Amino acid sequence: MTKLEREIHIDAPPEEVYDTLMDPDALGKWVTIQQSLEEAPSGDLEQGSELVQRVKVAGRKFRLRWKVAQADRGKCAVWQGRGPFGSRAEAVYVLEANGGGTNFSYTNEYHLPGGFAGRLAGHAIVAASGGEADKSLAKLKRLVERRD
Repeated sequence: MTKLEREIHIDAPPEEVYDTLMDPDALGKWVTIQQSLEEAPSGDLEQGSELVQRVKVAGRKFRLRWKVAQADRGKCAVWQGRGPFGSRAEAVYVLEANGGGTNFSYTNEYHLPGGFAGRLAGHAIVAASGGEADKSLAKLKRLVERRD
């Protein structure tokens, strides 16, 4: 297992941040690794919703299938994902009100097959993903705060 963690403060209420996070049409506006959204329900995502993204990480393109395992508006969301070769991921979004804004924390745990070699590849992916996560969260902040 490899873990990526990030935090950012967004000058908007938690419900507004959450609504942007759970809008499949907004994903392409802030998730920098997303190449396209291949399948998604219409309307906001909720517990049980599923979607399929085509992404590019560390120069590699692949498809991720996500299911929303938990959705608590304005507080948290948990996504469970499956990728190529039996890889799995769990993304956790936690939102906490802070003044008039939101402290948003993002954790993504990757489970890659292949033993030691898989763990080495995982570290390379997380290194590339860390920079993309920083860019994505900056875009999310601008999008929610309406500064883009």
